[in-house]
Amino acid sequence: MKILVTGGAGYIGSHVIRALESAGHKAIALDDMSSGVSLRLGETELVQLDLADSQAASKLEKILVEKAVDGVIHLAARKSVAESVARPEYYYRQNVDSVINLLEAMKNAGLSKLVFSSSAATYGSPDVSRVDEDYICQPINPYGETKLIGEWLISAASKAWKLDAVALRYFNVAGAGFPELADTSVANLIPIALNAISENKPVQVFGTDWPTPDGSCIRDYIHVSDLADAHVAALNYLNQDDRPYQIFNVGTGTGSSVLEVLAAIKIVVGKDFAVELTDRRPGDPAALTADVSRIGKILGWQAKYDLHDICESAYRASLSQ
Repeated sequence: MKILVTGGAGYIGSHVIRALESAGHKAIALDDMSSGVSLRLGETELVQLDLADSQAASKLEKILVEKAVDGVIHLAARKSVAESVARPEYYYRQNVDSVINLLEAMKNAGLSKLVFSSSAATYGSPDVSRVDEDYICQPINPYGETKLIGEWLISAASKAWKLDAVALRYFNVAGAGFPELADTSVANLIPIALNAISENKPVQVFGTDWPTPDGSCIRDYIHVSDLADAHVAALNYLNQDDRPYQIFNVGTGTGSSVLEVLAAIKIVVGKDFAVELTDRRPGDPAALTADVSRIGKILGWQAKYDLHDICESAYRASLSQ
């Protein structure tokens, strides 16, 4: 199949493209290049387009038809929780308008297969140890709200014009499958910590009074290569006649606190580093860990890598930057 990957020049997108091509698919990357890196793509074709632009739907329709695209994996979005709290209007415009434009273009081009990049942020702050896909979503920040609205739009389109779609709710993505595909945004815990260590600066921990065993936030960290493989599994699922579910968690089922992650990083880098304890950030839940039984049973997917693998691969990739 020929698959268009929006956000394809990004950290996650470039890994998804590698996974698609390894599985025998042909990938085309679409990216506005606001944070994408063209060198990540190698020989993969790149089309530059801002999906939130007012003219994006008609432009994308033309691209889908001319390039004979068979399906879309939609990753392109703004994803910082803190920034979404500070700039909610911008996040709604970028993340929701892009889904509207994408769906309009797909409908007009006669294209029906879509894998949507959603987020565990849709759940908000669950009061369960592991959250499953049937948990009532109550996002606590604009980023999570935009992802949930994206799911609603896609669900409505699936009923209106028979769109075949699946949404993957990512938990905390980290690590690197290839050194050249490292996460360079320095917006997530592990790259933030590695960058601080390289500059001999303290690593900040946002809040140590959370209702968790060590007082720091707990998250489910998923290796980006595992996540990429989940997209291939989701694409295969869309080719099946029997599709009982449209939403799947993508995580490991194991939560790690911020302090546990920093301890793992210390082992990987082989040296100690300073930690600065700071106030909580607005929009952060205390704990978020995936129930991954559905994706294992239905898609036959499970994570291969653990927290040590994630930290080690991220560290190796950071040394090559």
